[in-house]
Amino acid sequence: MTDLSCALPVAPVEACALPGAQATGRTWEGPNAQERLDILRSARSVAIVGASDNPARASFFVGSYLLGSSPYDVYFVNPRADEILGRPAYASLADLPVVPDIVDVFRRDADLPGVAQEAVDVGAKALWLQLGSWNEEAASIAETAGLRVVMDRCIKIEHARFHGGLHLAGFDTGVISSKRQVVSRA
Repeated sequence: MTDLSCALPVAPVEACALPGAQATGRTWEGPNAQERLDILRSARSVAIVGASDNPARASFFVGSYLLGSSPYDVYFVNPRADEILGRPAYASLADLPVVPDIVDVFRRDADLPGVAQEAVDVGAKALWLQLGSWNEEAASIAETAGLRVVMDRCIKIEHARFHGGLHLAGFDTGVISSKRQVVSRA
């Protein structure tokens, strides 16, 4: 058996890295799959900060999924909305009737440290930044106060992945086959 790692032009770890991964300057390491599952299992309530009443927005889709396919009490935070998905919308985390276990954030990068501090101030247990959201300052604020942090992951996808629900939008059709699908070209 030959050691192929010596034949590679770069170290094996670097060869397997995603393109641009080193250029991002990311130093924070998030929770592994088991730790993310633990966060989801221990939670009873989720507050969606930056929730939208627009069905075309990701926060609307996530809120709809969580209301229909999860056991969580879901709260919507948007100071410009009165109601989202038939539920009241609150101006801030401090206005919620409960302390949320998870604060799921759909906000601009510049807003994330402030939202992290607000999550700390209300006593949340976890800060969850959605796909595309990465802010190490926000993570530091939350972790320093004892919150668990997840960044650049969708809570809907993670919940569905762990609970067998990745059937929406064709992620899992339930059909296992090695045969190529025959498509009519008529």
